[in-house]
Order: sequence, then C-alpha cells, then structure tokens
Amino acid sequence: MGFVDRLLTIVITATITSAIWIVAGGSLIENASSEGQRNTTRPAEAAPSPSPTLTGTADAGDETPVSDTARKGEALDTEFARPVDMKKAGELLIPVLNVRPGDLSDTYSDSRGGGERLHEAIDIMAPTGTSVVAAGPGVIEKLFRSDAGGKTIYVRSNDGRTIHYYAHLDEYAEGLKEGQKVRRGQRLGSVGSTGNASPDAPHLHFAILQTTPDSEWWEPANAVNPYPLLTRR
Repeated sequence: MGFVDRLLTIVITATITSAIWIVAGGSLIENASSEGQRNTTRPAEAAPSPSPTLTGTADAGDETPVSDTARKGEALDTEFARPVDMKKAGELLIPVLNVRPGDLSDTYSDSRGGGERLHEAIDIMAPTGTSVVAAGPGVIEKLFRSDAGGKTIYVRSNDGRTIHYYAHLDEYAEGLKEGQKVRRGQRLGSVGSTGNASPDAPHLHFAILQTTPDSEWWEPANAVNPYPLLTRR
C-alpha cells in the first residue's frame, strides 16, 4: 500500500470514530436529564428547607411564615430568661410603712396548700390599717377580689415587664382605680386579713412577677423572690 493510501485510511478511521463518540455522547447527556436520572440524583431544590427562625425572617427560599403563637412563645421564653435589673430592683421600697429590712422574713420558698405549691411571695407582717405603698412606679392594671387573696392590686411597671402583686388588703386608697398611674411610695391601701389570711396575723402578701408587655394580668408569669430585692441582699 502506498503512502497516499495509508494516509487516506487514517483520515477515514478518525472520521468514523469521531462520529461514533458524538452520537454516544448525545445519548448520555439525554439520559442524564431524563426523569429516571433526576430521581436518582436528587436536585438541590428538592431538599428540605431550613426551619424558619423566630425573628420573623425566614432563610432564603423558605416561604413558611412564622406563626404568632411561636413568636409569642419565643418572646415569653426570652423575657422570662432575662435577669432582673438589680439597679432598678434596688430602688424598690418596702411596700408597708414603718417596716425596716431587718423586720422582713423570707417566706418565698415556704410551702402552701399542704405542700402542694410554693408561696412565691413574702408576707410582711403589720397591724391592720398600716399603709401599703407602691414598691415602684407603674400603672394599676387590676383591682381584684379573690377568695384566696381578698382585696388585691396588680401594678404593672412602666416598661410592662414586671407586675407587683399586693394581697389581703383591708381597703383600697380613696379614689384608686384601674389604669391609674402610681408613683413609687404612693399609698395604695392598708394592711388587712381579707381572703384566706388569718385575722390574728394581718399582713401584706407581696409578690413580684416577671412577664411580657403584651400579657394579661391573669396570665402565668415567672415569680421573683422579693426578699433579697427589698433587703438589698
């Protein structure tokens, strides 16, 4: 075979080989984009979206809205986890006149109801009729009479995050009403033994509750021991 014949054979072989690879490659590409191949190789967009955050901003590609209940639940957890501002708490007055820090007893962890619950408040002993004053400034959220607490007052702090609860009052201060702003030291009423308090031991039941600004006065809240705050301990 001459040189020209060999060269012609090489060119023809190369051309045929290239055509075969082009056809085969096209089939592979088509198969890779078929439904069966997509089921085998899961596309990224089919993966589960990240869980939505509780800040109201979902991750990119996630259009699931954050429910109000979840957001409020997170807000509650956050607010309850927030420590008490000791600087502001140190400004609290003992809410019964003529009672000194050394006169107070820490009854916060005492049991009540036959051991079924904790007291979660302190009892400030004083004669019936002794003036009860606001431990801190705020707004009177509720004047309420209950079987257990007798005549009670709920005062919410100006930032809405704390409720001061006064119970077993003998009477309310004249003109006191819900929605009224009160200043620190303002007279709210007098010590008594209404509700389930013993007439032989008149006292003020005083509790501090951590809550959130949008919660109602009757909703559950986290109790804080008033004793160290009132005695500066």
